[in-house]
Amino acid sequence: MNLHQMAEKALALHFEKALGPSAPPRLIAAMRHALFSGGARIRPQLCMAVAHACGTQAPELTQAAGVAIEMMHCASLVHDDMPAFDNADTRRGRPSVHKAYGEALALLTGDGLIVMAYQVLLQAGKAHPERLIALMQTVSDGVGVPDGIVAGQAWECETRADLAQYQRAKTGALFVAATCAGAQSAGADPLPWRALGECLGEAYQVADDIRDVVGQAQELGKPTGQDAQHGRPSVAHELGLGGAISYFENLIDCAVDSVPPVASAETLRNIVRSESERLVPSSISKKYAHATP
Repeated sequence: MNLHQMAEKALALHFEKALGPSAPPRLIAAMRHALFSGGARIRPQLCMAVAHACGTQAPELTQAAGVAIEMMHCASLVHDDMPAFDNADTRRGRPSVHKAYGEALALLTGDGLIVMAYQVLLQAGKAHPERLIALMQTVSDGVGVPDGIVAGQAWECETRADLAQYQRAKTGALFVAATCAGAQSAGADPLPWRALGECLGEAYQVADDIRDVVGQAQELGKPTGQDAQHGRPSVAHELGLGGAISYFENLIDCAVDSVPPVASAETLRNIVRSESERLVPSSISKKYAHATP
C-alpha cells in the first residue's frame, strides 16, 4: 500500500469513527462530499513520510495527525469556494459544497470538519499524551492567527497584503504543520523538517498562481482567473509567468535540498519531484519559461 492509499484509508477510518448515529444526515453527506472528492492528499502523505524517516513509533498517532491536517485543508476549501470569497461553482471537477448543499450547510460543513480534526487528534492522542500538546499547537498554528490559513484568507480582505506573508499563511502553514507533525508524532525534533514544509508550501501557492493563469478549468476541476477577478496577490501577476515559473523551480530545488540526511531521504525527495511535475508539468514550464509580465 502506497502513501496515497494509506492516507485515503486513514481518512475514511477516522471520519466514520468520528460520526455518531444521531448526526443530521445532510450535514454528514455534505462533509463526506467535501472530504472524499479526490485530491492529492499530499499533506497527510508528507506527515507519514516524515514520521517514517524519523523512525515511526506511533503510526496511529501519525495517521491521526495527517488526517486532522487534511480535514483542516478540506474545510478551508469549502469556505474558500463560498460566495463571500471565490463564489466557485466547482471543486475538483464536482459541484462545490455550497452549490450541492446550499450556503448554510456549506458553512456548517467547514466548521464541522475543523472540529472533527481536533476530535480525531485528541482521540488518537490519548495513548500518547506526552506528544499531544505539541501536536495540538502545531496544527493550531497552521490554521489560526497570526500566520495560519485563516490569517491567509483574511489577508485577501485587506486593502494591501505582503505577497510572501500572504502565501506563507494561506498555503505554506499547513505544509509546515504536516512535516513538523510527522516528526512530533514519531517523538522527534520537528525543527529540521520545518524548511521542507516552508519551501514546498510556498511552491504549492506559486503553482496555484501559475495554473490560475494558464490552466483550463476542466483540467483543474475549479474555475480559473480567480486571482485577477478578485484582485488577490499573485506571483504570476507580480513576476510574470516566466518569473513565476523560475521562482517555482527554485522553491522545488530548495525543498529537495532541505530534506535532512536520513535513511529514507531519497523517498522524500522523489515525493517533492513528483509533486513538482504534477503541479507545473515540464511542458508548461518550457512553454511559458520566457513569458514576460
